[in-house]
Amino acid sequence: MPLFRLFLKLLPWLLMGALVYFAWVSLRDFSFFGTKEEVKKPDVIVNHHTILTTVEELGRMELVRFNFKDVVEYEKNTSSWVPNSKVVLIVAGEAVGCVDFTKLRPEDIQFLGDSLVQVALPAPEICYYKIDHSKTKVFSKEYTYFQDAELVQESYRYAEKNVKQAALNSGILQQTKVNAEKVLKPILEEITGRKVVLVPQRTIQNPQAPPKR
Repeated sequence: MPLFRLFLKLLPWLLMGALVYFAWVSLRDFSFFGTKEEVKKPDVIVNHHTILTTVEELGRMELVRFNFKDVVEYEKNTSSWVPNSKVVLIVAGEAVGCVDFTKLRPEDIQFLGDSLVQVALPAPEICYYKIDHSKTKVFSKEYTYFQDAELVQESYRYAEKNVKQAALNSGILQQTKVNAEKVLKPILEEITGRKVVLVPQRTIQNPQAPPKR
């Protein structure tokens, strides 16, 4: 009987110990906040179906980059009864001048004697021009009449065209030509071992037929 009474006294503690053990076994894989430390990640299957659409030969050498900052006020007359809509942008843009060597022809390279090479380069051009949207922002909008997005897009297009015109007005083509002399002459002279003279490429235009009478 004394042993049976002792067993009854210890029984709650034995049950509590068993519960604590089972709780520890169940929760030992979980962190303090109740989430598993090692959780099996779900399997991800990705299928690629890449199609080659075009292959372009890149023969343009970029020789100069013009960076611009501008404040563009774009005003639009929407009606004679209400004030004009107006958007003001602070624009950052760039234009790049280059020479397209895919336009170089065999007859454009002439070896004159034993010490001279004449290369007729294609005319310099603007490779691309664009607005840097990360550095461009809308400064103000007035009387947009719930057409904010449309007016902002129109002002962006106008500002982008202005970047090209500003580059032309700033002499980007002339600077491209100057940089071509600085960059290309040393390279070509090192390759050929001769003095190099760069001249403009001649373009032959087909004569226009006289109008029929």
